[in-house]
Amino acid sequence: QVQLVESGGGLVQPGGSLRLSCAASRNIFSIYAMAWYRQAPGAQRELVAIITTGDNTDYADSVQGRFTISRDNAQNTVYLQMNNLKAEDTAVYYCNAKRGGTSVSWGQGTQVTVSS
Repeated sequence: QVQLVESGGGLVQPGGSLRLSCAASRNIFSIYAMAWYRQAPGAQRELVAIITTGDNTDYADSVQGRFTISRDNAQNTVYLQMNNLKAEDTAVYYCNAKRGGTSVSWGQGTQVTVSS
């Protein structure tokens, strides 16, 4: 089992930026695809971004061009750079590891609040 720990959430004004980090307890990036999900109050959890073992990336339409997913294999860390944040980006953001399309681990979540 791999443990995932997110950090970097907080309060930011509209138009601002945040970078979320997800530290894995061991080197898994050659085996697992990594993803960021988010869940707003009263809403279902949704996929925000994903990076495959081959470094292919994909994004939800709502964040395309504003968010960037990346990873540092040496640090066992995945990042989500979020720019031009909007109020509708407010949610708890979760890190997720997948193997063969199946989720194998979730982080505890980090709150992102976009408000003036």
